[in-house]
Amino acid sequence: MAENLLTRINELAKKKREQGLTPEEQAEQKELYKIYLGDIRAQFDQTLDGVSVKEKDGSVVPFKEAYKKKENK
Repeated sequence: MAENLLTRINELAKKKREQGLTPEEQAEQKELYKIYLGDIRAQFDQTLDGVSVKEKDGSVVPFKEAYKKKENK
């Protein structure tokens, strides 16, 4: 995640608290939040790819596969 993205998000958040944002700044903030949340979701998804679950029978399966099994029950 780009440092300048977080810096700009924080600048806009501070300005919003102190004096409010123009419509252009509100649109920019909304877009930056969308990018930020997309990055966070991608990182979380990547983390889950590395997680495994040990089943009762002793087998080890990727978390996403184990989660799908529980959803189908």
